[in-house]
Amino acid sequence: MRAERSDAARALDLLAGRTLVVLTGAGLSTDSGIPDYRGPGSVPRQPMTYQEFLSGPDARRRYWARVHAGWGRLQGARPNAGHRALAEVDPSLLITQNVDGLHEAAGTRSLVALHGRVAEVICLGCRRVSAREALERRLAHLNPRWRERHADLALRPDGDIDLAETAGFAVADCAECGGILKPDVVFFGENVPAPRVARCYAAVDALDPADGALLVAGSSLTVMSGLRFVRRAAAAGVPVVIVNRGPTRGDGLAAYTIDAGCSEFLTGLAAYRPSLAARREEQVLDAALEGRGEAEGERERRVEAPLLDRDDRLTQDPELIGETLLGPPDVGAPLGHHIAHQRPARAIIQ
Repeated sequence: MRAERSDAARALDLLAGRTLVVLTGAGLSTDSGIPDYRGPGSVPRQPMTYQEFLSGPDARRRYWARVHAGWGRLQGARPNAGHRALAEVDPSLLITQNVDGLHEAAGTRSLVALHGRVAEVICLGCRRVSAREALERRLAHLNPRWRERHADLALRPDGDIDLAETAGFAVADCAECGGILKPDVVFFGENVPAPRVARCYAAVDALDPADGALLVAGSSLTVMSGLRFVRRAAAAGVPVVIVNRGPTRGDGLAAYTIDAGCSEFLTGLAAYRPSLAARREEQVLDAALEGRGEAEGERERRVEAPLLDRDDRLTQDPELIGETLLGPPDVGAPLGHHIAHQRPARAIIQ
């Protein structure tokens, strides 16, 4: 049975102080204007499989004609409040099934793009990876005003449009070897590269049932590529929280299932939970102070110092001097938002 909305508060309590691994799906990007596959109101459809893409020139022409027409709108999508909240929460690893690149744009630091990125193209001959935008310029040159002629058609979850007539579309091949070009994403019928899966399993396995959790946001977990991590966590006794519009295949494994919008819940989580980065910085400071035998005195001084003395403290405390150099937080931004955007980037796993 799906949980009542009041269980969202209990889920926030569970997640507030734990190390998190987060798994996201298409439902997270709907607030950015990108449709999802299986959410309420979604029209059932069958994406092109890898085998169909390789079946011949007609299939590839149909594919590229449709995605070229939708590229401008997909490229124009921007991170929403849910993406920004997860960047603020700063999980130990964020696993996304999405290929839209919006987590990267929001500033997420530790990320596995499980199914790749639509912004990159790979040649199936020489295996050269190149920027999608360069290919889109070539396609626009070969097919003048193709996008404009089909601008009234709705965007679909894969970033394409439902276009029946594609016979006149010209496809571009690899500029290096003349091979077949394909978006560097995992199609249905393809396997997720083993190193990505191993990295995700390692992050889930590192969660301690006593102080770790797996959060799923915006995924129906219909395909095994995401569901396997939920099963892995549950088998190890790690609590799972699922936030999604509608039921999922993982509901029976979850401690809480929240039927709510991702942006709403995740924004609440970011406000409710100090980021792990902030807590790590505090732990480092505490350890340094304890080494000098000053930890308790320093904590008491911070609590008791009147707000009116802040200017005096700024001249003495390097941490606060750094804060003023960064400037005050934006009005209405989540707690720590201004600091989060100053963080150095960690490696993003392809």
